[in-house]
Amino acid sequence: MDKISLTALDWIIIIGYGVGMLLVGFYFSRQNKSSDDYMLGGRNMSPWKVGLSLFATMFSAVSYLSMPGEMIKYGPMIWSSLFALPLIYIVVAYFFIPYIMKLNITSAYELLETKLDVRNRVVAAIYFLIMRIVWMAVIIYMVSEKVIVPIMGWPEDTALMVSIIMGIITVIYTSFGGLRSVVLTDVVQTFILFGGTILAIILITNQLGGVSKIIPTEWPDQWAEFVFFDARARISFLPVILTTFGWYACTAGSDQMAIQRYLATKDIKTAKKMYLNSMISNAVINILLAILGLSLYAFFKMHPELLLKGSNIIDGADLLFPRFIVIGLPAGISGLVLAGLLAASMSSLSSGINSSAMSIINDFILRFRKTSFSETDQIKLAKYISFGIGFIIVLLSLAVGNVKGNLLELTYKTINLLVAPLFVPFFMAMFIRWAKPTATFIGTISSGFIAVLISFSQELFGVGISFLWIIPGSFLVGVIISIVLSMLHFGDHPQGVDS
Repeated sequence: MDKISLTALDWIIIIGYGVGMLLVGFYFSRQNKSSDDYMLGGRNMSPWKVGLSLFATMFSAVSYLSMPGEMIKYGPMIWSSLFALPLIYIVVAYFFIPYIMKLNITSAYELLETKLDVRNRVVAAIYFLIMRIVWMAVIIYMVSEKVIVPIMGWPEDTALMVSIIMGIITVIYTSFGGLRSVVLTDVVQTFILFGGTILAIILITNQLGGVSKIIPTEWPDQWAEFVFFDARARISFLPVILTTFGWYACTAGSDQMAIQRYLATKDIKTAKKMYLNSMISNAVINILLAILGLSLYAFFKMHPELLLKGSNIIDGADLLFPRFIVIGLPAGISGLVLAGLLAASMSSLSSGINSSAMSIINDFILRFRKTSFSETDQIKLAKYISFGIGFIIVLLSLAVGNVKGNLLELTYKTINLLVAPLFVPFFMAMFIRWAKPTATFIGTISSGFIAVLISFSQELFGVGISFLWIIPGSFLVGVIISIVLSMLHFGDHPQGVDS
């Protein structure tokens, strides 16, 4: 295997991809005639495109790299999550989507003011912005410092420049093109991710001599044994199911990026189709990445000389896939798949920037400003805010490396930290008719506090609690406090009409 670095053809493809993203943004900028066009694609977008966009947005490059690494380092227990997907679809498609689509809203958090009060709307919007800004910072950190720089053998201080370039390209095509450009680039990125994963599996199995060669003949020492339930274990079956269900349910019911895509379709039936497409894509890519993890493990056990200098299979598990992209794929294909990896990052960044700008405008500026903006001024304002968010996430990415854990743990300790606390007020507004605004507000704040305590229990108390308990633990505490205080009539009666 002679190829040990990217070729000129690979670089041409990567640079061409970046230029293509910018052209997409400029093209769609000419089609945005109103704020609805810019933020929601005119509310009449194709369900299969928006479904792939939702999948690509939530399944970022962090997930794309962490899943094969998780299989290599800890084994197949994490793929217990697949058993939760059918139940997730039923809950989201038949409870959340019909409820949300019937409301004439632009921002998800308008719902909370209607059913509860403005305090709950504001705290939810703040949770969302914190969560997504940290999420975007993690993505930039991971791709620049943990993938591009080590693989290319560049000095560590070049990571800042890589982060800046990624941020600039993403902000430009997002701020100019709006949701339509975000969705189109998400669709392209999805096909590249699927294609790159399948091609890598095929090439590895061919080089090793068949599918049977990638299946371990005995259970590797580092893999976790199957455990149905153990609160102290890093991963066990039931907590994986609960966490997976909790993450998807909380995200689908409260995250602006998800709700924005329901609202971008024309009706409830179309929104359900969109979400089904997203769920199917999730199931397929999880299975493929599990197989890829097995393939990479077998390949580098046979060729340890191809590992990065000073690295080993277990400690460097998260980097084996990008390493194989450089050394194992044909010239041109390496560039295309690495461009896809960058696109996975930029597509998540673009969705995060677009949704964050939308929340800032609707939940803070328009909500509290006494005079209204024209449609043109709203679009201009969204562009300025997008540039500001891009600047913040690049700076914040420099601090992310201080969080301990592999990529999957890093994801839960930062990106998913506020997923459940954000959903607490939505759960109360949608399902508890007698919820009190003050009680819900206290429960939501308490939920965020508990999420931080669980996430950083090792650092704070010297006793590690599995990251899988962050979502179910913080959700239960928040809801129980909200319900108990509401039953005690703690606070005023809800404002607005009961559901």
